Amino acid sequence: MLAKVYSAAVYGVDAFEVEIEVNAGGGLPNIIIVGLPDAAVKESRDRVTTAIQNSGYHWPHGRTTINLAPADVKKEGPSFDLPIALGMIAAGDDLDLEGANEYCFVGELALTGAVRSVKGVLPIALEARRSGKKAIFVPEANAKEAAVVEGIEVYGVRSLRDTFQFLKGEKLLAPAKENLDAFFAAHQYYDADFSDVKGQHHLKRAIEVAVAGGHNLLMIGPPGSGKSMVAKRIPTIIPPMSLAEAIDTTKIHSICGLLDPKHSFVAVRPFRSPHHTISDVGLLGGSANPTPGEVSLAHNGVLFLDELPEFRRSTLEVMRQPLEDGKVTISRAAGSMTFPAEFILVAAMNPCPCGYYGDLKRECRCSPRQVQQYRQRISGPLLDRIDIHVDAPAVPYKDIASREPGEASEAIRGRVEKARAIQRERFQKCKTSCNARMSPKLIRSHCVIDEAGQELLKMAMTELNMSARSHDRILKVARTIADLEHSENIQAAHISEAIQYRTLDRNLWV
Repeated sequence: MLAKVYSAAVYGVDAFEVEIEVNAGGGLPNIIIVGLPDAAVKESRDRVTTAIQNSGYHWPHGRTTINLAPADVKKEGPSFDLPIALGMIAAGDDLDLEGANEYCFVGELALTGAVRSVKGVLPIALEARRSGKKAIFVPEANAKEAAVVEGIEVYGVRSLRDTFQFLKGEKLLAPAKENLDAFFAAHQYYDADFSDVKGQHHLKRAIEVAVAGGHNLLMIGPPGSGKSMVAKRIPTIIPPMSLAEAIDTTKIHSICGLLDPKHSFVAVRPFRSPHHTISDVGLLGGSANPTPGEVSLAHNGVLFLDELPEFRRSTLEVMRQPLEDGKVTISRAAGSMTFPAEFILVAAMNPCPCGYYGDLKRECRCSPRQVQQYRQRISGPLLDRIDIHVDAPAVPYKDIASREPGEASEAIRGRVEKARAIQRERFQKCKTSCNARMSPKLIRSHCVIDEAGQELLKMAMTELNMSARSHDRILKVARTIADLEHSENIQAAHISEAIQYRTLDRNLWV
C-alpha cells in the first residue's frame, strides 16, 4: 500500500513543499527514510512508531520505505513526524485518506502522540497557500502564528489521534481564526518612550535625523550618559511597520524559534542588542545549516552594538555586506542562502578605555597611546558606513532633577513620517528606500547645494581635515535635515548641522 501526505520545509527564509510517500511492502520488518534526511528526521522513526502505538494505531510490520521528495534537498528537524505518522497509519490499515492531498501537515510528535510546536510555521503556511492547499495542520501552540496567513484554513491540533480522526471524518476541528488587521493594530505599542529621556537635546536631534533618513549612528560619550537608554527608544520613533514588513520580520523570528503563543507575531520594530562576545556566526548567521543571525533578526528594525570597540574586529568586519546591500549571503558546502538584513545600525562607545577623555569634571587616566589604540579597534571601512557620529555628554544635574518630561516619541515620529513620505515620493521610480541608501548618481541629482553651502563644505574638508569619504555622507545627512524642514533645496545651515555629526573625522578626534 502506498500513501501520500504533504508537508513543507524551510530553506533560508522561505519554505518549499515536501511530498511524503510511505510504501508498505513485504520483507523483514524495517523502516527506511530516504530523501536526504538529517539526524533529527532519521530519529523520527523511533518517535513515530512509539507515538502511533500509544495512540491506539498500528503501522506496517514489513519493510516500510518513506521517501521525502524532492530528494535532492536536505530535510531538517522533527517537523515531519506528524505527516510521516499519518502516512504510516494509512499504509498499515490500507486506508485512502480522501482529500489528504489538499492538506499540509507539520508537527513534532511526543512519545504519547501529543503534537509539539516546531520552528518556521509562518513560512510553511505561506508556502501551503502558494501551492494551493486547502488547509494546514499545525501544533496547537503554533496555530496563532499560522493563522495570520489569509486564504488558507489553519487547524491547531493537540495529538496524532485528533488529526487522524478528523481525516477519517470521525471528529470535527474548528479552524483557528485571527483578525490580522485588528491584531496588528492592537500590538503596535512600546513600553519605552522618549519622554523618559532628560536633557540630551543635541543627541536626540541627531537620532531624529538618523531615523528620518535611515542613517547609521554612532554615539560617543562617558559611562552613564544615557547612550543605551536612548538607543532602546529609537524603534519608537521609526514609522510603524507595514503588514508586509511585519510578515517578513516574523518569518525570520519564526525560523529561529523565537515565537510563542503569547508573541506569535512581530508587530513592532525589532531591537536587537547582542553582547560584545558574540561570534561571527552569531552576528551574521551561518553554522553547518545556515540560519539567520542578529543582523537578520534586526531586519526592519534596529541593531544596537554597545561598547563597539570591545567587539572582535573580525566580527565587526562581517557587517560590511549587510550594511551596504541590506542583505547577507552565507555560502556553505550545502549551498548558499541569502537572508534580509535591512536595519539601522546604532552603536555606542566610550571616548577612551576609562571613559572620561575630554570630560570637564572627571580626569582621564588613559595615556595618549591607550586612547589611540582603543579608537583604532574600529576600522575605517566600518566607520565609512556610519553616517552620523555624535557626542553624548554627561547629563547635568539640573536636567536629571527636572520634573518636565522630554518630548514624546509620538511627536518625534510624526516629523520622521513626514520626512520619510518626502523620500518615498523622491525615490518612487527607483529601488532606493531612503536618503542613506542613495547612490552617487542620486546624490548628484538630489543633493545640489548653493555657493554658500559649497564654500562651507570646502572649509570643512580642508580646515577640519575631513576625508573624501565624508563628503557624500555630509550631503546625504544634509538632504535628510532639509527634508525634516520641508525644504526643497539644501541650505548652508543644513550643511553646517551635517558637519557637526562627523565627530570622528575632525582633528580633535584623530
